[in-house]
Amino acid sequence: MKKILLATTAATMLATGAFADGEKINIGVILGFTGPIESLTPDMALGAELAIDEINAAGTLLGGGAELVSVRADSTCIDSSAAQAAAEALVSNDNVAAIVGADCSGVTGAIANNVAVPNGVVMISPSATSPALSTIEDNDLFFRTSPSDARQGQVLSDVLMDLGVKSVAVTYTNNDYGKGLADAFQGSYEAAGGTVTISAAHEDGKGDYSAEVGALAAAGGEMLAVFGYADQGGAGIIQGALDTGAFDTFVMGDGMKSQALIDNIGPDLNGSIGTQPGSAGEGAKKLAELLTGIAGTPDGPFTAESYDAAALIAFAIQAGGSADRASIAANVLNVANAPGEPIGVGELAKGLEILANGGEIDYQGASDVELIGPGEAAGSYQEYVVEDGAFKVLRIR
Repeated sequence: MKKILLATTAATMLATGAFADGEKINIGVILGFTGPIESLTPDMALGAELAIDEINAAGTLLGGGAELVSVRADSTCIDSSAAQAAAEALVSNDNVAAIVGADCSGVTGAIANNVAVPNGVVMISPSATSPALSTIEDNDLFFRTSPSDARQGQVLSDVLMDLGVKSVAVTYTNNDYGKGLADAFQGSYEAAGGTVTISAAHEDGKGDYSAEVGALAAAGGEMLAVFGYADQGGAGIIQGALDTGAFDTFVMGDGMKSQALIDNIGPDLNGSIGTQPGSAGEGAKKLAELLTGIAGTPDGPFTAESYDAAALIAFAIQAGGSADRASIAANVLNVANAPGEPIGVGELAKGLEILANGGEIDYQGASDVELIGPGEAAGSYQEYVVEDGAFKVLRIR
């Protein structure tokens, strides 16, 4: 059921973040353009900006008198102080109406708690998946188009049990994302009868992971589960394990799914498996087609969710008839869920027209959007295997 629309008053229209017709509406896009997932974020930003361009091409936002402008900022993924400073600049200097992002869970929580929520700014994260974010005090301002890792942990457990893998060692990046996913996985896997031989944190940015690999090898297991980052410690752990013969097959979380990982590791990664949020629906396929020739990996992790995050912000602006921050917050769930006309990728102009005429939409987009509970995605997951130097999707769970 949709959230009841909040009344829009003259006072609300004059609140911080309001924009008059004819003005450009700044939308923050804060992602880790440097740091441990820097190989993923360019395509994520392009996904969000494709939606922004599509909205602008329609020429009908707020009666045709408004244009969205993407303002990028670097979250670094791991440095909360730097992320907060970047977000503060977006809010105070660039006067953004809303934010697509952030990306990694730790910096996302820091920005939400210390910048976005105090300033009444909506954040829609395409990739922050820590279960802890489900319970932050967000004043109904924080949403995410990717599902919680509470769900991913269960899916990873199901994948391994279906393969008959009964024991694994686990290593995770030492932050909210890594710990949250490791705990969710271990709880589900052990409940299903599996054994976690060790669950050990690793720090990013190290040049040598031999000590960590040694401890994992000593504990043993049929596979090594790596819940880290493709451009940092996760890659280092895998390379170390292969070099020493400690493990030869890996199960990976979404932060590891990057073509750069395959390119760096080589054929030794073949046979490894993992999951990432995503669907195999028409929306995902159409977005990949639109991004072909633009994005490095058109169907890469969280690209669909980024497109959807930007589209939801635009539709919330149109539904409320204002780029006022409070109006956006009041309308995100209204445009994301039924009832209403289903709206997919490439149909953003249609959605704007329906809303302008007083109708309702059910935005489905590229990731089959359905926001539940505290404004997070119900979500489905792709199960993949590394095969012949590429990620091959086996099924949707």
